[in-house]
Amino acid sequence: MLNRRQLRVKVLQVLYAYHSSEDKVVKVFEKKLLESVDEVYEMYIHLLGLLIDVADYVLVDADERANKHRPSESDLNANTKLNTNRFIQLLRENPAFQINAKKYSLASSLDLEVTKQIFNILKDSETYQNYLESEDTSLRAEKDIIKYIYKKIIRVTPGIEQTFEEKFINWPVDKEVLEAMLAKTFSNFQSEVVTENKLALISSSWSEDREFILDLFSRVIAFDEEFQRFISDKTKNWDADRIAIIDILLMKMAIAELIHFQGIPVKVTMNEYIEIAKEFSTPKSNLFINGILDKILADLKAAGKIRKVGRGLIE
Repeated sequence: MLNRRQLRVKVLQVLYAYHSSEDKVVKVFEKKLLESVDEVYEMYIHLLGLLIDVADYVLVDADERANKHRPSESDLNANTKLNTNRFIQLLRENPAFQINAKKYSLASSLDLEVTKQIFNILKDSETYQNYLESEDTSLRAEKDIIKYIYKKIIRVTPGIEQTFEEKFINWPVDKEVLEAMLAKTFSNFQSEVVTENKLALISSSWSEDREFILDLFSRVIAFDEEFQRFISDKTKNWDADRIAIIDILLMKMAIAELIHFQGIPVKVTMNEYIEIAKEFSTPKSNLFINGILDKILADLKAAGKIRKVGRGLIE
C-alpha cells in the first residue's frame, strides 16, 4: 500500500506537471492526482492478472505440444498442474479481483507474447519442475511457485519490465509499492473460502490519505507566493535559475506541512522531504534543502507560525 512518503511523491509529480503547464486549472490537476494514485491500483490488478495469464497459458502450451506433427508421450501428457494452482483459483474467483479486472479492462491488457515469454522461462527452471513433481498441494506451497514467478522472472526480466514501463509511465517509481502489495496479497490469502481472502488496500486509510494529498496540493498552490518569499529570503546568494524546480517544490510542500498540517510533527516533515530529495533531485539537493528549511523553520517558530497539536508533536 502507499505510505505517506509515496503519497507525497505523487503530490510532487502533479505539482511539477502543474508548474510546467500553461493551463493551470487546479481542479484538473486534483483529478490527475487522484488518477495517479488509482493507477497504482490498476498496475497491481494487472500484475495479478498476469499471474493468472501465466497459469492459463499452461493449457495453451499443452495444446500446442499435443498438436505437434509428431508429439512425444510427454507432449501428449503435459502436466497442467499450474493451471489448477489453488492460489490462482482463489484469485480468479475473488469478487474484488473480478470487479477490478472488469474496471481496468484486463481482458485486453498485456500482449500474449509477454505471458508466453514468462512461461517459457518458467518451464525450463528447476523450481518449476520440482513444483510439478511435488505432492504438496497446501496453499502455502501453491503460493510459493507464484511468488517465484514474480520474483525470479517478472521482476528481473528486462523485456517484461519494459512492457510495464510502456503501459504505465510510473512503473519504475511505483514498483516498490506494487511488490509490497503483492506480498500483502500472498499474506492475506490464507483461507480456502474465497470471500475470506482480501486484496491489498491502496493505503491504510484512504479517506484520510485522500484528504491529505488534496489538501497538501491545494495549499502549495494557494500559498505559492508566500512560500516563495520564504525561500527567496534564504537563497539571496544563490542564482535563482540554478535552483532545481524540484527543490523549490519540495521546500514549498515542506513549508505547507510545517504551517498548515498541525498533526504532522516537524521532524517527520523535515526528514520526509530530505529523503525524497535524495531520490528525486540532484545529488546535493538534500543538503541544500535541509539547510534552507532549517533557516525557514527558525523564522516560522519565531513568528509563531508553527502550531502543532498533540502529544509529541511540539518540540
